[in-house]
Amino acid sequence: MRFWHAFAGGILQQRGYLFPWVPVFMAVGIAGYFSLRVEPSIDVFFWLGAGAALSIAIAARAGPVFAPFVWMITLVSVGFCLAGLRAHQVEGPVLGWRYYGAVEGRIVAIDRSASDAIRLTLDRVVLDRVAPAKTPRRVRISLHGAQNGGAQNYVDLQPGLGVMTTAHLSPPSGPVEPEGFDFQPHAWFQRIGGIGYSRVPVLAIAPSGGELRVFKWRMALSARAQAALSGEVGGFGAAIMTGDRSGIEKETILALRASNLAHLLAISGLHMGLLAGFVFAVFRLFFATLPWLGLRVPGKKLSAGMALMVAAAYLALSGGNVATERAFVMVAVALIAVVLDRRAFSLRAVATAAIIVLALRPEALLGPGFQMSFAATTALIAVFGLIRDLDIKLGLKWLRPVLAVVLSSAVAGAATGPVGAAHFNQLAHYGLLANLLSVPLMGVLVMPAAVVAALLLPLGLEGIALYVMGLGLRWILGGADFVANMEGAQGQIVSPAVWVLPLMASGFLFLILWQGRVRFVGVLPVLASVYFWAMTERPEILIADTGSLVGVLTANGRALSKPKGAGFVARNWLENDGDGVTQAQAAARWGGPIDLGVGGVLHQVSGKRATAAFDTCAKADLVVMNVTQPRDLPCRVIDLDSLRETGSLALYSDKTGLRIVSARDITGVRLWNK
Repeated sequence: MRFWHAFAGGILQQRGYLFPWVPVFMAVGIAGYFSLRVEPSIDVFFWLGAGAALSIAIAARAGPVFAPFVWMITLVSVGFCLAGLRAHQVEGPVLGWRYYGAVEGRIVAIDRSASDAIRLTLDRVVLDRVAPAKTPRRVRISLHGAQNGGAQNYVDLQPGLGVMTTAHLSPPSGPVEPEGFDFQPHAWFQRIGGIGYSRVPVLAIAPSGGELRVFKWRMALSARAQAALSGEVGGFGAAIMTGDRSGIEKETILALRASNLAHLLAISGLHMGLLAGFVFAVFRLFFATLPWLGLRVPGKKLSAGMALMVAAAYLALSGGNVATERAFVMVAVALIAVVLDRRAFSLRAVATAAIIVLALRPEALLGPGFQMSFAATTALIAVFGLIRDLDIKLGLKWLRPVLAVVLSSAVAGAATGPVGAAHFNQLAHYGLLANLLSVPLMGVLVMPAAVVAALLLPLGLEGIALYVMGLGLRWILGGADFVANMEGAQGQIVSPAVWVLPLMASGFLFLILWQGRVRFVGVLPVLASVYFWAMTERPEILIADTGSLVGVLTANGRALSKPKGAGFVARNWLENDGDGVTQAQAAARWGGPIDLGVGGVLHQVSGKRATAAFDTCAKADLVVMNVTQPRDLPCRVIDLDSLRETGSLALYSDKTGLRIVSARDITGVRLWNK
């Protein structure tokens, strides 16, 4: 009886504080959908929807103690159904084979690939000898080689332009290793059914029509910014103003990542918040300087409304990607709260933004952008809310703004650090220093100048504002380069198991959202996640899904079977190991056939000639081939045909020998990989 009273009292203590848990349990349902190995049938969604409706009716009569648990089940079901509905909504054809031939389409996106090549996304796709029903809605093509004699660049490629080229296309690739990042669902939700490259010039076959006007304005503004600010500064400015990163070279992006300033490239909460805050402050000042007007109209609410309109225009101009949409939703919630005379910055506001984002784009939950953005915002509001409630003074009055910037950078860095490390395997040791040098300048100089430049653009007078913005951007790039070149600026960290980050997040959320001393129980899952992360077991042997690369874990790190080729796979394997060496350095560790420790050796055979000549192996040996096995061999063979069925492989040693885990074992058969 005592336990029941304590339990009921603890639940009743949460009344009035339960709303922030709504997106948490929606996220549980969404994660449950994506973790399945088999695509659920329509009946499953029907019964879950019916059960959710019934649960709502039950919750109304369940009483204050049991109602939260009924709502919890309801929200999990809703999240599951939202994810499934979204996955079927974007369904479209995906290439099931390698294609080489003519490709026609309309340019709907221009950016850069990981290899620093200009990359086009095309819709209205036409493929030679491929039926329309089997043609992907969108394809993405990287431009390599001499494009129009080397003169073609993204400025020549106009938004909405109908183009034609000859390209190699293939289906979106699966994970480079079991439990690794899976590109297939990412491409599925972008409606991309084929990716590839072209080494021949892109030809215009149809003029840019009246569609995609916002995209055209965006690229025109990007071109004006890059014309006024030459080099990397212009590319950086275009990225901040329009979201167009095609003018930024790979070296600059690496320096920004090493200094933990890469978040400045993405139009996210920082940019949207600075923009809205600047516009809100300008209009508040305007109404304050005109007492005859300011005393007759609700200046604060009108300022919030104007800031919301400008933020919406920024969303449209930036291309409307997921990160920017998420940032706009969060800013819109805060500004609408001002209009409604509610607290703009609270956990309820963050929860509202998360609910809207998850309802519109459930797949965003899986991306680092969503996780880092909401982790930083939640942590900042929780910490500064605690400082407000406890009436903690941040030093002397004149020093408080400086300490607030330091504290906010430290809190945001601590909240996003584990997420970034889990996804990117990197730790920027001096990231706090770089952010302190750069983020204040973004707020007081760069973003205000960008707003003024955009307003003056129709008059052709944007040059002065862009020059001022360029001064700030040069400082930021210089700071990034300085910090990135400091000794020990960047560290590597091993990838954790897929459940470690959710375990850590659940602990922190319980610490922040639960009311009462029981919240400190949340420390346990946080500590457990850190322990399991440190004890992560990496596969002893990794085999690429093409059979062209094998990696074996040795005492000196992972040894790779070749120094060149399959570079994307090699880089991801080494990053997931927390190993910062290059592919060539890892290949130097390879010493020929590898002892498997079970009485056999591992052979990697590449090419048809080498495969045809290979005829000596023992029964306990394991042979990996990047072609179809030409003949029966006494040993175990993993060839291209079998890898097409299994995807990449990971091998672990146990008491019974080698345990093999395939990518298909993890991903299962879903809409995006069937």
